[in-house]
Amino acid sequence: MTTTLTAPTSEPPPTPPKWRLSVPAVIIAVLGLVGTCVWTYPMMAAWLTQIDQSKVVENATTTNDPDAPRNAEQLKLAEDYNAKLEAGGASLDANERLPQFEGPAADDGGKTDGRFDYDNILTSPTTDVMSRIQIPKIDLDLPIYHGTSDETLLRGIGHLEGTALPVGGDGNNTVITGHRGLAEAEMFTKLDQIDKGDYFTFNTFGRVITYRVAETKIVDPDQTETLDAVRGKDLATLVTCTPLGINTQRILVIGERVEPTPPEALKDAQEPPDIPGFPWWAVIVGGAVVAAGGYVWFTGRPAKPHNRMNQKRDSA
Repeated sequence: MTTTLTAPTSEPPPTPPKWRLSVPAVIIAVLGLVGTCVWTYPMMAAWLTQIDQSKVVENATTTNDPDAPRNAEQLKLAEDYNAKLEAGGASLDANERLPQFEGPAADDGGKTDGRFDYDNILTSPTTDVMSRIQIPKIDLDLPIYHGTSDETLLRGIGHLEGTALPVGGDGNNTVITGHRGLAEAEMFTKLDQIDKGDYFTFNTFGRVITYRVAETKIVDPDQTETLDAVRGKDLATLVTCTPLGINTQRILVIGERVEPTPPEALKDAQEPPDIPGFPWWAVIVGGAVVAAGGYVWFTGRPAKPHNRMNQKRDSA
């Protein structure tokens, strides 16, 4: 009898464990990233808006020579506008943005003497910025545009049509308005921090005028008489809504012109605006991306060999 010996067959080597994507981990990571983006959005939007506004202000400032022929012409048009506005007057109804003009020019549409040619005064071929406002107390440096439409107030600060243009002069009250509490921009959010004795400055086509805050008050929207000019005084009024998110009243910051303009204000008005600081929101977002990626990788990594042996032994 012949005996046949069969060599024992060896088991094939185990397949090395592979990394596997964990769907629950991906969902958790995505939710974490979304939450981080929502949290940092106001910081990101405000930083980007400030970058854009700084460029706009810098461009407007570089062309602001009050003695340049076109600038001198625009300043003269603004002075004439203010003089005629004071002579004829204008009224602003409650909760309205556009004034109703009074006087003889109102009957013919205001076209005969250029008195109401508002959109073509304090304009430039290179920019649509009317003026620049600086409030050192709250580190504010923003462009001022014509009008107070929603689109305008999302870009910067608006000048209330029907009030004096920001070129100074006795018997004028320039009214400047801005949003408060926007997620994407600061605007007049800190206006409630302004106190009596603080200063703010306009740079309008190179003419620099500074106002000292004489009074701050909170009024109802229908108290429009608070925006009236006062004979013999050169006033400027800054307006924004309050309380934050409710907007049922108005904060008024009323300034009276300082003459001569302080040297420091003259110097600051010609300086380019400060560029926003380092975008720390980008560090936060970048860190969240790295953390989310690391979490997904960690949860999908293969188990260590001794853990797998223990699992087999336990199952046996």
